[in-house]
Amino acid sequence: MRIATFTHRGRVLSGIVEDRSVRPLPEGVGLLDLLTDDRLHEAPDLTGDAIPLDDVRLHAPFPPPTVRDFVAFEEHVEGVRRSVDGGSGVPDAWYDAPAFYFTNPYAVVGPYDDVPLPPGCRAFDFELEVAAVIGREGRDLTPESARDHIAGYLIMNDWSARDLQGREMRVNLGPAKGKDTATTLGPWLVTADELEPYRDGDGFLRLALTASVNGAEVGRDLLSNMSWPFEDLVAYASRGTWVRPGDVLGSGTCGNGGCLAELWGLRGRQDPPPLRPGDVVELTVEGIGAVRNTVVAGADPLPIPRARVRPRNRP
Repeated sequence: MRIATFTHRGRVLSGIVEDRSVRPLPEGVGLLDLLTDDRLHEAPDLTGDAIPLDDVRLHAPFPPPTVRDFVAFEEHVEGVRRSVDGGSGVPDAWYDAPAFYFTNPYAVVGPYDDVPLPPGCRAFDFELEVAAVIGREGRDLTPESARDHIAGYLIMNDWSARDLQGREMRVNLGPAKGKDTATTLGPWLVTADELEPYRDGDGFLRLALTASVNGAEVGRDLLSNMSWPFEDLVAYASRGTWVRPGDVLGSGTCGNGGCLAELWGLRGRQDPPPLRPGDVVELTVEGIGAVRNTVVAGADPLPIPRARVRPRNRP
């Protein structure tokens, strides 16, 4: 199934997408409700008459309670380190475990929403990812058991203010505002069973990924180039804690032009240039669909003073 959330005639609904139409669920029943109540399998029996997709406005499929973003593509790490922090190669620690950070669930935007430049940003970038969505809670999962906890997958664009990110991470506590303005999720949730035919002999999902800016392709990769499959990411996320329905786990940015910063690092210059208002970014994932967002002007940063050097008096 493909389950979307949308506005139709002033009402926000969820529903099952079939070809170029969507069959709505009852008002008040959203995708997150179905995940939380373990009722996703009931969705086909709850839907009403089909509505043409052209008559609706798609939103993010649901408001995620948490968003973890991993960095599971070695090629991306190689390229982007040079651009963000001036490093080279892949840190040895990266190979030890699938690292991630928590990003802002309040910054989620829909598959066709405008995306504002972050305040003060002069090096705006996209990031092409696929995300797994948790359907059943679990704790201290094994990779073998983790697959049963994945409800489905969607496209994720982890928009990044590279100049803000690079400055923040000098403090060794980031990223923060470099990743805080927008994360695209969509265009819908594709249930895990739909993508099983794409699984390769090593257990990875072999999906073609492409990224374009203003109609020109800048990146192309395979999801199966991840260094860990999603089951490993889920198992690691659950270590010593809970993963619960609706949690989103991003793959991290793919290689070979999955973001501009990777290309900047490899080429030693900002080519292609950073995103500007009016630029249109389209990300396509085989078996899932496409998202397309337009960059627009953002707010100016409100000034905050530099830290004060304080005396270290003690009581």
